[in-house]
Amino acid sequence: MTAIPPGLETLDFRFAGTRAVPAFAPVLVGVVGSGNLEVMLEPGDGGDCAVHVQTSARGFAPVWQAVLDDFHHRHDLAGVRVSINDMGATPAVVSLRLDQAVRELQP
Repeated sequence: MTAIPPGLETLDFRFAGTRAVPAFAPVLVGVVGSGNLEVMLEPGDGGDCAVHVQTSARGFAPVWQAVLDDFHHRHDLAGVRVSINDMGATPAVVSLRLDQAVRELQP
């Protein structure tokens, strides 16, 4: 078994979105703390939804991929940059925070 080095793991994902979001101020939800995370949405370049994750839970890239695939399937955002700072949140909490952030985009 290969040992996972200590420290934060950085993951980047990109999704081709079709739901363009009108201009918006950056949105921040959640708090970085044990078992939680923060999500920030900012206007992005082009028609993609770019997601940058920094997580203390190393070795879970396939789980992140599944959670973010589900998020993209539900919201299909375009022109948005998502930053996630995670301290071991469960997939359910990740989905909750992402949905909270998207709700903040609606007028």
